[in-house]
Amino acid sequence: MSASAPAYPAGHTALLFVDPYNDFLADGGKLWPAVAEVATAVDLHANLRRIRDAVHCARWPLFIVPHHRSTPDDLHAWQHPTPYQCGASEAQVFARDGWGGEWHPDFAPEPHDIIVKEHWGGSGFANTDLDLLLKQHGISHVIVVGLIANTCIETTARFASELGYHVTLVRDATAAFSQAAMHAAHEINGPTYAHAIVSTRELLARIPFSADP
Repeated sequence: MSASAPAYPAGHTALLFVDPYNDFLADGGKLWPAVAEVATAVDLHANLRRIRDAVHCARWPLFIVPHHRSTPDDLHAWQHPTPYQCGASEAQVFARDGWGGEWHPDFAPEPHDIIVKEHWGGSGFANTDLDLLLKQHGISHVIVVGLIANTCIETTARFASELGYHVTLVRDATAAFSQAAMHAAHEINGPTYAHAIVSTRELLARIPFSADP
């Protein structure tokens, strides 16, 4: 862990879990083949479970930060959809009424978890209620995990930093379409905005009542 790594203040720290959908995390998901190599290399599912369980044990709030779930023609008449949005719409990634748009069973929200309004682009803050919810819960420190490192994780975390939150990235609690994308997210871009970039092991050492894996 870096020398500047924080002690996370009780009552003011939250986990942001981005896009825990079947299409990303389940065998047979539309995007799983694209992230599988990196996800397997970092032991993604096990690390996400460890972090989720430790956060629940510590009674820190967990916010589910979900991407927009696709419906046919949902970008009809849009003036400036991004290439990423167009591709997701064409493939019906995270289809609203389909299995791919359901929560992965290992990471479905529990009763006290908070589900944020769906984001249309990369940022979990843009055009959602995430900032309002964090402020209402007195949150100053956010730990961002989920999918994928160089798009929704980076954009959400960078936006959080711009809004004044203390931001932690977890290197092995995310994945991407390539090792190069992971390198860019954590070694090139991350240090320009994140206050801490840690491993799951390093993070768990800072969460009360959690065990080092």
